[in-house]
Amino acid sequence: MKLVLSIDAMGGDKAPEVIIQGVETASCRYPFVHFLLFGSQSALEPLLAQKKRLAEKVTLIHCDEVITPDTKPSMAIRGLPNSSMRQAIKAVADGRAQGVVSAGNTGAYMALAKLLLKTLPGIDRPALASLAPTLKGEIVFLDLGANVECSSKNLEQFAIMGEAFARYVLHLPHPKVGLINVGSEDIKGNSIVKEAADLLRASSIKDNFYGFIEGDDIPKGTVDVVVMDGFTGNVVLKAGEGIMSLSLYYLKEAFKSSWLARLGYFLASPMLKKLALRLDYRRYNGGIWLGLNGVAIKSHGGTDALGFSHAIDLAVDMTTSRMNEYLLKEFAVEPPLKEVINQ
Repeated sequence: MKLVLSIDAMGGDKAPEVIIQGVETASCRYPFVHFLLFGSQSALEPLLAQKKRLAEKVTLIHCDEVITPDTKPSMAIRGLPNSSMRQAIKAVADGRAQGVVSAGNTGAYMALAKLLLKTLPGIDRPALASLAPTLKGEIVFLDLGANVECSSKNLEQFAIMGEAFARYVLHLPHPKVGLINVGSEDIKGNSIVKEAADLLRASSIKDNFYGFIEGDDIPKGTVDVVVMDGFTGNVVLKAGEGIMSLSLYYLKEAFKSSWLARLGYFLASPMLKKLALRLDYRRYNGGIWLGLNGVAIKSHGGTDALGFSHAIDLAVDMTTSRMNEYLLKEFAVEPPLKEVINQ
């Protein structure tokens, strides 16, 4: 088996150094993957020269334009034809790669991915999904910011896509799906979430629809898939990352408070290392654009090499699981012969 992944080597706050390091880490886990690196030749060649083994697993493709965090989506589409992000996505659209990973500008990434890859038949809008730790294991939640305002139909489609991801990528036989609301009672919430709940109770995943859930149900692991609009999802994502960092910070400070506390830290250090690993949000770095006619993964812009390598993990999982073929079946649409690319 051989898999080709396309990498935007210039996207992210710490590119290209962190991107190359992340690709190197992932290449050790996936010897069957070849990487297409899109970016500045003058910036990338010196980095690759220091990594002889990695150089054998990559193809460098020069791009003389870069999409920055300030680039507007309209400019990314109309004004930067040779940007590393655009060319990396285009490689998937052209069939030269099976998936793309970028840590660059989210709005530009979304706009270019929709333009070049298109959405799968039967899906109105792609959703940005990710994983998070809970008391019972990993949870899928979406949308994380791609769609700030959503209709009830959008939420229904997000739920169906999230349920399919949980089944075919996480291998959960009967994933429970919850819809975020201000209360679990049916009478609560605005008209959009109420209509979405009604649609889901009559949908193909009605048997797996749990109903309304509240914010504290996310860390409890009450359901396997959490559905919300992109505004709410982005707030939940950033708040969750902040809480994990704050918890670790206070824990470290507590162990510095006295000599007895320092002794306790020494005795508890193996357990604390496991806790830090469990709460390390870099392990959950990477958002999946569900609903696109191709595999596209969005890494956090400020991630380090370890985090970027985990975004590559998602790209591998998405491509090897043949996720988009299952989505076509979920939405009861026959795959167009020339449009479904190397899923």
